[in-house]
Amino acid sequence: MSARPRLVAAVFLAALAALAILAPAGLAAPTGQAASSGAVEASASPRAGGALEGEVTLGPRLTARRMRFNAYPDAQAAIAAKPAHSDSARTEEFANVVIYLEAVDGPQPLAASKRRDDGKRDRHDAEAAASPARVSSPRPVAEASLAIRQEGLAFQPHVLPILKGASVEFPNADVVFHNVFSLSRASTFDLGRYPRGESKSVRFDTPGLVKVFCHIHSDMSAVVLVLDNPYFVVPDASGRFHIDGIPAGEYRAVAWHERARRVSQVVRITPGATAQASFQIPLEDPVE
Repeated sequence: MSARPRLVAAVFLAALAALAILAPAGLAAPTGQAASSGAVEASASPRAGGALEGEVTLGPRLTARRMRFNAYPDAQAAIAAKPAHSDSARTEEFANVVIYLEAVDGPQPLAASKRRDDGKRDRHDAEAAASPARVSSPRPVAEASLAIRQEGLAFQPHVLPILKGASVEFPNADVVFHNVFSLSRASTFDLGRYPRGESKSVRFDTPGLVKVFCHIHSDMSAVVLVLDNPYFVVPDASGRFHIDGIPAGEYRAVAWHERARRVSQVVRITPGATAQASFQIPLEDPVE
């Protein structure tokens, strides 16, 4: 072999060796370019989108405690009575508020990656609403990330916001039997009677409001708010809230409470910035 072919071969082998060294460092990886432009990546990484934060103010009617009557006084004695309009009543009521985002008009990137076309989605939701919910068989109580406990003859928490497709456990921690059920359009189920120490779960596939009750104890109630996208939060004990990782765009921020009309406002989310929103629930009557 002449000197020139040998030189060409040596240069070619050296180039291959250099590529082999540089490739693990990610210089040739195409994922870096896709990560900076996709809306799905923005929802997965809080740093890729913007944020929304603010404060919720509750009116006195929402913080007033309602009287409870029960046929099981021994079990009911475990619940300590608290005066209406107390500081604890006000802070605890924030747990019944949900702040969530929804599209203003037209297509938005909130849940675009999970949506089917409108016809298929409407047909699927109608079939899900008409079919019984997916219910598990009784089993021992286990730690669960999403759960509504039956404790002190009450559902704890009273309000639980979830993303559609999630499952919720309903463990019984009381000394008496419970029978959890719902007749809501978004989810219809009846878990039957089961004792202390057992739990059943329900999967919620259709967005909407699911009101939960107990066949045995008529004053027990809870709400599962099934949402279509993951941009929602429950305020803290002071009424403050924060949602991050929101794709850039214009959305309607909604403040929801079971006993008040819906309050909303349009917000604009900018990458790397935090938008502000404040809600008063319920709105004060206008002064004449």
